[in-house]
Amino acid sequence: MKKNKLILITVLFIYTSLSAQYTGLNSKAGSFSRLGFGARGMGMGNAMSSVTIGNLTAYYNPAVSVFQESSLFQASYSFLSLDRSLNFIGFTKKFGLGKIVSPEGKGKFRSYAGLSVGLINAGVSDIDVRDDAGERIKSISTSENQFFVAVANKFSEKLALGVTFKFYYYSLYENMTATSVGIDLGAIYSLTKEMNLSLVISDLNTSYKWDSSNIYGESGRNTTDKFPLIKKIGLSYKLDEPNLLFAVEWQGSNANSNILRGGIEYQPIDNLFLRGGLDRFELSENDIPVRPSLGFSYLYGIKNLNLGINYAFVVEPYSNSDQHIIGINILF
Repeated sequence: MKKNKLILITVLFIYTSLSAQYTGLNSKAGSFSRLGFGARGMGMGNAMSSVTIGNLTAYYNPAVSVFQESSLFQASYSFLSLDRSLNFIGFTKKFGLGKIVSPEGKGKFRSYAGLSVGLINAGVSDIDVRDDAGERIKSISTSENQFFVAVANKFSEKLALGVTFKFYYYSLYENMTATSVGIDLGAIYSLTKEMNLSLVISDLNTSYKWDSSNIYGESGRNTTDKFPLIKKIGLSYKLDEPNLLFAVEWQGSNANSNILRGGIEYQPIDNLFLRGGLDRFELSENDIPVRPSLGFSYLYGIKNLNLGINYAFVVEPYSNSDQHIIGINILF
């Protein structure tokens, strides 16, 4: 029985690592939390840390919630291969704090605070448990989750800062779970009316700590899987004629990743947005394929609500099919 459990746990670790379908950075702990958040962000290649218009979430930058014009609820569901799941839900709102004298002494500006909360759920289902003879005993699943709460403040007309507190819960197998707490720090600086610069540091001092003594007794071991420390610098530019939004982002980490990503959003008519992106262009390794994406959103009003339908298509290089993300936004 112990042999069977050892094989099963080993297979589960391999299976859940491969479930991200990537090498390099996404083979590290917490890989599910680095795939993106929702159809808009993933449709723009996840280059969202400096974007301050449209529907926003602190997943990409803790400071963005102060720029959310209306209260926003959003939810997304992903269609993935290999019995995997990836789901998102979030809420973002800003609050006016009144007029404050600017640090530059050039008059008063309208200050805002922001709140963003969200949940990311990922997992793999229908994993067979078999005995030594290869007979199927039962089917099990894994579940990995991140819940985050972000607060932000706009300190001047140009500068906004924010912090995100994240709680992770990973259920790998019966009596085999791990939790962790992480912190993200983010800043957005408006270089001009059209251009923003962002800086984000993610998963400070975050790790899973595993204890297998509940399964193996005295033979159990304590192990630690550290999350990579992520650093991002982003730049976005907004054009009015035509109505275009450009975003580009560099991401580095202590896991030797050196990634470039970019995205574009075009509004051809009122309430319709078209998107394209390129994620995970690895500057250090040429053999890691990039992830192109396309998407759209359509908004329409219902009484005092604005309802949005979102879709994104993301190429998944190591899978037998690609990702399809659908979602809804409700603004009020």
